[in-house]
Amino acid sequence: MDSKWLIADRDLNEREGLKWLLKSSSISVANIILARDYQEFVVLFERESPDVVLLELDMVSRDDWSSFRDLMQIYSPVLLLTSAEATFEKARLAIDMQALDFMIKPFSITKVKSAYQKAYRGLLSKTHPTGMNNPNSYKDVSYEALFIEQSNRTENYHMAAFQTESKGCLPTLKAFLTEYFFKDLHGVFPLSDMVLLLFTEKCQNTKEQCQKAMRRWEEEFSEPLAVVIHSEHSTGLSLNQKYLQTRKMLELTYYKGYRQVIEAEYKQEWVHIDPLLTPPEQRTWVDMLTNFSLEKIKTWLYNEFLQVNDPYPDPGLVRIRLTSILAQIRRYMMTYYLDEDPSFEQEYRYIFNSILYDAVLYRTVQNLILFIQKIFHGAESSIRHFKQDPIERGIAYMEANYSNSDLRLEDVASYVDRNPSYFSHLLMVKTGSSFTDVMTGIRIKEAKRLLLESSKPIKEISALVGYQNANYFSRMFKQLVGMSPREFRSKKVDRAMDKIDSI
Repeated sequence: MDSKWLIADRDLNEREGLKWLLKSSSISVANIILARDYQEFVVLFERESPDVVLLELDMVSRDDWSSFRDLMQIYSPVLLLTSAEATFEKARLAIDMQALDFMIKPFSITKVKSAYQKAYRGLLSKTHPTGMNNPNSYKDVSYEALFIEQSNRTENYHMAAFQTESKGCLPTLKAFLTEYFFKDLHGVFPLSDMVLLLFTEKCQNTKEQCQKAMRRWEEEFSEPLAVVIHSEHSTGLSLNQKYLQTRKMLELTYYKGYRQVIEAEYKQEWVHIDPLLTPPEQRTWVDMLTNFSLEKIKTWLYNEFLQVNDPYPDPGLVRIRLTSILAQIRRYMMTYYLDEDPSFEQEYRYIFNSILYDAVLYRTVQNLILFIQKIFHGAESSIRHFKQDPIERGIAYMEANYSNSDLRLEDVASYVDRNPSYFSHLLMVKTGSSFTDVMTGIRIKEAKRLLLESSKPIKEISALVGYQNANYFSRMFKQLVGMSPREFRSKKVDRAMDKIDSI
């Protein structure tokens, strides 16, 4: 609704500044009237009958106070008061006048905008005293209809879900949406993690109304807000079905972020992805971390997580994949004893929680990149102090080069700058296994993956994992796994057939 405002202040710059802030806001204003003293204020007030009054309290003298109070009580405008005196007496007068807000000079832009929005909502509540924003005015719709499937079909309501990033702001959001004037609104349903709005079927501008509400929210509050609108127009869906679909759609904020209105059709399933790093991907990460390749890591993470498009992968699987990356970083930290530093350990736990609980994916990725930058600095410092773990570095080198059939103990010992006999001794102490056993375990692990995930011939797999003699590879595989490579692969086929038979 268009409103008429009267701004009264003795300072010309203050008057013009307050006027400019009002004009630049999203509030619908029909007219802004300015008064430079109390006498002019009274004349303009009686002539224009403004909806909202913003008045400098200091311009009202003691002699004029009684008439001013009577004037406000008779016409009852929405009242905002200002003063240059931060005193109890001024605050008491503002309370006595039942002012909606009381601002002390010098003003902050944020405070003025907040007061303007509060005044506008107060004006709307006066204009629509029995409006549709009453959260108890659901008519034929109840909370049960959202949570429980009901046989009787009701009107085909439009549904919009409002969610703040912090659950602690939900009471504020609920109050804001309850006071905000929506056209064709049927009900406001506050839930534990969102506020759900139902619009009547005749509402033709649900998205536009939600966008305006978001802009007004952002003018008054700094908390990020996301809105998801269910755009499915099928009349065959119950409220419960729409609610469940809308809740599912709200998970899109993990990819799209907050501070936007998302209108989308419901997608039944997320795309499946492998949540764990494959051995080649593990080797890539070992190589990037070992070589301090921050730019390559950024590119890898951006391509993997920030270039995804609809249809999106399951957010739960994405979180697991991120923890798989964090496991590689954890091993890297142990190589340089960074896990023994309380500050790095605290950062690691923060990143772990970010992966599990952050509401938006891009923030987790950025946090991860910043963390990797810090551990690179820590690793460089550790190298300068000769504290790196030669065994962890040696194992990482073996994992990156297992396909080399000529890789020897001497090669790995040279890489970590240790005597071969001494390195072999350290490896046995730390892992309980000899160099040959560790190397064999790494190669057989990769062979199992290739047998399960590819149709490559066993002879080719033997060469890929560092065995030039396929028969020797088969003997070692059976010795460690308990069956031949061919039997191991056939077990996979049998398991797949069992799944098909069970369908």
